[in-house]
Amino acid sequence: MHIEYTDRPRRRKPSLTPLIDVVFILLVFFMLASTFTEWRSLELNVPADATAPSEDEAPPLVVRVGDDSVSLDGDTMELATVADAIADAISEDPERVVVVRPEGDVPLQRLVTVMERLNQVDGVRISLQREE
Repeated sequence: MHIEYTDRPRRRKPSLTPLIDVVFILLVFFMLASTFTEWRSLELNVPADATAPSEDEAPPLVVRVGDDSVSLDGDTMELATVADAIADAISEDPERVVVVRPEGDVPLQRLVTVMERLNQVDGVRISLQREE
């Protein structure tokens, strides 16, 4: 009795190594391409209507923001000094409004930095007004 042995060719399974390599390369790419900054919002109160201020209301505190300067009611000061002066004025009259006016082509980040610092003052109400 003669038994023939036939060696069947074995099926080759596809290698997963290249697929794993591609997945890790994509993972590294997206990790390096993404930004890890924390997004924060800045709350702005939009006036409900354009009524004229009453006579007994105190005039608003006007903060002008320039490229390299910040002024409060015409007096140029450091940002920390402006915030302290606003805190003093608001402690005397809590209904007082702070109007922030950017001058010229001030960078948006500069304006946001000033507004964030002013928002740290307790009880402050900030209004953003464009240059007239």
